[in-house]
Amino acid sequence: QVQLVESGGGLVQPGGSLRLSCAASGFTFSTYAMTWVRQAPGKGLEWVSTILSGGSRTSYADSVKGRFTIARDDAKNMLYLRMNSLKPEDTAVYYCAKLGTTPRGQGTQVTVSS
Repeated sequence: QVQLVESGGGLVQPGGSLRLSCAASGFTFSTYAMTWVRQAPGKGLEWVSTILSGGSRTSYADSVKGRFTIARDDAKNMLYLRMNSLKPEDTAVYYCAKLGTTPRGQGTQVTVSS
């Protein structure tokens, strides 16, 4: 069965950085476009970034463009999200998912606060 396990979240000060990881199993990871979404307290899911199969193309929400970088390692079945210049409004639970599907993992909490 499909499994996606997120990790790497934590508490960071504004302006800090984190790298999120997502370990994928149960499907042919390399053939799927993958995405990161997030859910802030009391809000709905917000799309953050997508990377196509092969990693040739990426896209970002305007709110994170220039600060976040999505990447994938198909040999390791891993998806990453490098987050720089973090802001308090980036505070959320972050999920990885196959593009077009509802996140099914537990997510990883990112809290940006001084």
